Amino acid sequence: MSSRKLQVVSPVPADIDIANSIVPLHISEIAKDLNLNPDHYDLYGKYKAKVLLSVFDELKEREDGYYVVVGGITPTPLGEGKSTTTVGLCQALGAFLDKKVVTTLRQPSQGPTFGIKGGAAGGGYSQVIPMDEFNLHLTGDIHAITAANNLLAAAIDTRIFHENTQTDKALFNRLVPPNKEGVRTFNDIMFRRLKKLNITKTKPEDLTPEEVNKFARLDIDPDSITWRRVMDVNDRFLRKITVGQGPDEKGMVRETAFDISVASEIMAVLALTTSLSDMRERLGKMVIGNSKSGEPVTADDLGLGGALTVLMKDAIHPTLMQTLEGTPVLVHAGPFANIAHGNSSIVADKIALKLVGPGGYVVTEAGFGSDIGTEKFMNIKCRYSGLKPQCAIIVATIRALKMHGGGPLVTAGKPLDRAYVNENVGLVEAGCVNLIRHIENTKAYGVNVVVAVNKFSTDTDAEIAAVKNAAIGAGAFDAVLCTHHAHGGKGAVELGIAVQKACENATQPLRFLYPLDISIKEKIEAIARSYGASGVQYSEQAEKQIEMYSKQGFSGLPICMAKTQYSFSDNASAKGAPSGFVLPIRDVRGSIGAGFIYPLVGTMSTMPGLPTRPCFYDIDLDTETGRVKGLS
Repeated sequence: MSSRKLQVVSPVPADIDIANSIVPLHISEIAKDLNLNPDHYDLYGKYKAKVLLSVFDELKEREDGYYVVVGGITPTPLGEGKSTTTVGLCQALGAFLDKKVVTTLRQPSQGPTFGIKGGAAGGGYSQVIPMDEFNLHLTGDIHAITAANNLLAAAIDTRIFHENTQTDKALFNRLVPPNKEGVRTFNDIMFRRLKKLNITKTKPEDLTPEEVNKFARLDIDPDSITWRRVMDVNDRFLRKITVGQGPDEKGMVRETAFDISVASEIMAVLALTTSLSDMRERLGKMVIGNSKSGEPVTADDLGLGGALTVLMKDAIHPTLMQTLEGTPVLVHAGPFANIAHGNSSIVADKIALKLVGPGGYVVTEAGFGSDIGTEKFMNIKCRYSGLKPQCAIIVATIRALKMHGGGPLVTAGKPLDRAYVNENVGLVEAGCVNLIRHIENTKAYGVNVVVAVNKFSTDTDAEIAAVKNAAIGAGAFDAVLCTHHAHGGKGAVELGIAVQKACENATQPLRFLYPLDISIKEKIEAIARSYGASGVQYSEQAEKQIEMYSKQGFSGLPICMAKTQYSFSDNASAKGAPSGFVLPIRDVRGSIGAGFIYPLVGTMSTMPGLPTRPCFYDIDLDTETGRVKGLS
């Protein structure tokens, strides 16, 4: 195996300095360790490669390896190190415990990279490298999503424009123009619309005037349009805009907004698709709004499903990278963790499970705390993939548990209060109510739970013991201390051993939180109960949307709750394990192509803003060496 041993130093240098101190192995070496030959991947420079979906087809009869998901307790705004734990665990399994292992991670958005959060390659001595390539353009998947999303947005407004300015006959004649011989024919995507309209005729000239009208006019209700343009930059001034103000648009002004690219439904489609043909169907089924008669209008209705698939044909292949210690990583997809499901792709996980084979390990991360990321991993991702994890990790920190026990407010960019750097076992014990609920909720899926305590220099033995005791008392399979940020894989060996035992002793089937054949409201309420809510309150808008989606035949989809990651409840300041509250549902929307309904709990921003001092102040290029400086 091509693993390398790290030479760690203390104090831990900046992430980018550690990443730049390591010369990555050529990606062909990483591929060789996975028994991939050059026909199985396309190179993107020296350190990245796209692994082709055909690999899964070749290995589909091979038994899968063990499947591990990393979630966390309800975090502070500083984050508790899920990505770092995911990478550190895999470095331990591969470089120290001699196991076949693949890490599967989301691709980070460039918005936070240049904004307030920084990158998402892990940290310290547990990172994916090259760090700058991971956090920036990678292999262009997000750019492909941006292009596809905005092509669809352009098609929507253009279709309304042309329908408003043409008769049925003129519209039909332009949509189905005659060839050089004067013969009109429907193309393949038009037959999809004809089938939807229950029109069985195959020749354009056979359609009645009424059928011509139904076929040619989508009659999109501008007020119902949910599809927005996107870009991969934090830009608060695009949260509300108007389009159509040019003189040639004949006064067709419409209010809309931009989202950040990773909030696009196309990103969620990429993450949940299981094959190229499945992606084609999901892209075509994406609903952009309704007709004025209340019928859903899809990308295929606009004639665009095939073109979107062409733009996404390379993006469907996962990108192979490596950790600091030379273990393989598949990076693929990066959906939002609130309005989407916050997990990397199904195809990456499926390929990885075949590559590691029996006795190997695939470790993936679920965004935000376990109440959001792990819940969506189980109830959405695992439903569509058919995969079952054997082990779920819950990452915890003494810092976050003190906050949940009643500690002072933790604010990004401000020094921590003394309560967080001085021993206070009582505060930790009080905060363990949050950890306990996450353990109980995660165990309910039928997986073994291992708690990983990320160690900080100010944590004391008594505080760590309190966390371990609470975790075991709540039914965790094990609870271990981790120092992978400071020591790389060596600092996660104990976690690796615990995960190995948890996987080998997994015997229960996967149990979902709710069945799909109950109503939208019943599914929402099942999830709300797992948060500790005593009930759910729906706004008038939410009631209207639920009724509409049920009438349109979408009530059988899973639920993707969009709520704050900073509390079990809708109130971000309610720490610990709140209970007895009523969960308010402000609105309900659908990502029909991706395959879920997402209720909005409170207000969710899908376009982040830049702070007063963004991360880009620190980012520069050493023009002599070509190395990136200042990425965090």
